[in-house]
Amino acid sequence: MLLFGHIGVTLGVFFGFAFFIPQLRTIIDPTYLVIGSLLPDLIDKPLGMVIFSSTIANGRIIAHTLLFSFTLFLTGLYLYDKRGDIKVLTLAAGSIFHLMEDQMWTSPRTLFWPLLGWRFRKNPHQTGLKYLITLFKRSFREL
Repeated sequence: MLLFGHIGVTLGVFFGFAFFIPQLRTIIDPTYLVIGSLLPDLIDKPLGMVIFSSTIANGRIIAHTLLFSFTLFLTGLYLYDKRGDIKVLTLAAGSIFHLMEDQMWTSPRTLFWPLLGWRFRKNPHQTGLKYLITLFKRSFREL
């Protein structure tokens, strides 16, 4: 899913719930929900497709795992307990939405990493500089 897909679906679900539970609008800041919905790609795309393009060559690695979202969730619970701050919990919720929007259940080796093995599947698509150039070209393509 693309950038605006993650943002739109996540906000759509949030405002759908907020329609029936109006208190959510006062508790949850949608800004952190949006950042959380983009967080796995903000971490994994540069790491897997650019920095480690010769070895991993995959844009869905560590931040696309349940371990990452669960760790973020536990950190959020701790901060909520100590400070009453819900921001990191909101990031975790956005991150979990991202995993659902990317249909990560179709890639169980990544989703359940490291339970099903330590290696990530290599992506056959472009990586490194070619990947960046393709992204740049596509961003200026006419709709």
